[in-house]
Amino acid sequence: MGWHPPLVSGRKFPPVTSEQRIEAFRAFVAKNPDDAFARYSLAMALRSAGRGADAASEFEQLCARKPDYVPAYLMLGQTLETLGRDADAARAYEDGVAAATGVNDIHARSELGQALEALRARGAGR
Repeated sequence: MGWHPPLVSGRKFPPVTSEQRIEAFRAFVAKNPDDAFARYSLAMALRSAGRGADAASEFEQLCARKPDYVPAYLMLGQTLETLGRDADAARAYEDGVAAATGVNDIHARSELGQALEALRARGAGR
């Protein structure tokens, strides 16, 4: 599973480590801090590497810089839940519902609403 480098002239390149991927995304973000896709990619790479607190910080930056980038709210909420920060996760989901409503993204609004309901059903995030 995972990404495998392409064959070029019959040569196979060595696999990219998670730290190399993170550093590449950090470089993209440094060049253009408001690039939503670059910041989202960095946050996802951090999350995949088990660096939840760093990932949450990047998702929070993304939500602050690009409040209409709706996918970030779900990932932020999920990341915060894994960190045991349920109240913060609930706020992320609530903010995401508002953002999705603002851009008329019915599917995302529903998904964020379901995540919020599930969190509250467990007695968390109040």
